[in-house]
Amino acid sequence: MIAYVTVGADDIARAKRFYSAFLPALDYGLEEGPEGLSYALPEQPGQSAALPDFYVKPTFDGRPASAGNGAMIAFEARSQKQVRDLHSAALVAGGFDEGQPGFRDSYGPHFYVGYLRDPQGNKIALFSNDPDEPGREG
Repeated sequence: MIAYVTVGADDIARAKRFYSAFLPALDYGLEEGPEGLSYALPEQPGQSAALPDFYVKPTFDGRPASAGNGAMIAFEARSQKQVRDLHSAALVAGGFDEGQPGFRDSYGPHFYVGYLRDPQGNKIALFSNDPDEPGREG
């Protein structure tokens, strides 16, 4: 089980603007401190395991932060509309488009996804995979 995910950021204020454009809509709460940003989902009654937290921090070694080649972090949205809305909000908040929301031939018929880069270059996916919503034409 993944306990947490951390990405580095050289400009915490810029990263906060980007991530706060969509993570609160996915129920992530934010705690700020001198060590950076901590986004966490609320604990649910009867929840047996903690859900992964997401951290945005300056690098520990003081060298510039960099994005991992081939690394991507995916956040699940509630609907295709929410994917579109949050993708747009993240672009306005300083993100970069890496793939407009839509269906992809290589994924299942209901997997709807949009891709972004955060201001530091980390790749982010926002997706919905709800079988009750319209699917990709086969």
